[in-house]
Amino acid sequence: MRKDKILLVEDDSTLSFIVQDALTREGFDVVCASNGEAGLEMFKESKPDVIVADVMMPKMDGFEMVRRVRLSRPDVAVLFLTARTALDDVVKGFELGANDYIRKPFQILELVVRIKALLKRNSQGRIENTNLAIGDCYLDFASQRLAIKDETIILSHIEALIIDELFKHPNEVVEANTLMHRIWHNDDYNNLNRLHGFIYKIRKYLSKSNYLELLNVRGIGYKLAATVNS
Repeated sequence: MRKDKILLVEDDSTLSFIVQDALTREGFDVVCASNGEAGLEMFKESKPDVIVADVMMPKMDGFEMVRRVRLSRPDVAVLFLTARTALDDVVKGFELGANDYIRKPFQILELVVRIKALLKRNSQGRIENTNLAIGDCYLDFASQRLAIKDETIILSHIEALIIDELFKHPNEVVEANTLMHRIWHNDDYNNLNRLHGFIYKIRKYLSKSNYLELLNVRGIGYKLAATVNS
C-alpha cells in the first residue's frame, strides 16, 4: 500500500531531523530538502501529497518556492512553518496557495493532525473538471489562468478558487461562508475582510466581460450574474 508522501523543506537541520523522524513514525513517506531551490527540485522528483515548508530559507524562500510549485500543481496541499507572525505574511502565504500554516515553535502532534486534515480534504475534493467557460470568459483552474475575450489574466491560487466556485454556480448566490471554507477551511470573521479584498480584484477582472457581472448580496455573499449559459 502506497504511503502518503510528505516533502519537508526546512533549513534548520535539527528541526528537520526531529520532524522527519516523527512523521516517519506516523507512517508517512518523508523526503527532505534544506532550502527552497532544493525543495523545488525534490518536489519535481518525488511528487509529494503534502509540502511542509519553512518560510525563511536561504537561496529561495518558501513563498517563492510555493509560487513556482503552484504553476505546475495547484492541487498539492501546502503547509507553511513560520516564525513570522505579521498578518501580511500570513495573507501572502495564503495568496500564493498555502492551505494552512503553523507558527514556530509548535507541537509535533499538532503538525501531524494538520497534515492528516489536509490529506483528508484533498481526497474528498479532487478537481473533476478544471476548465469552465461562461460567455466570453474561460477559467483554466489547473494553470490558474482566466481568459476574458483576448486577454489572459494570471490568477493567484485564492483568486482561482473563488472564480472556480462562482463559475460552478452562475446566477446563484454563493455564500461568503462557503468561499471562506473553501479557501481557509473555516469561516473565521477575521477572514471576511480578506475575502472582500479578493472579490474586489475579481470584480475588476470581470468588468472586462460583456456577459458577466459580480454582484454583492448584502449580508449573505455574492452572485455571478450571467446573461448567457455556459
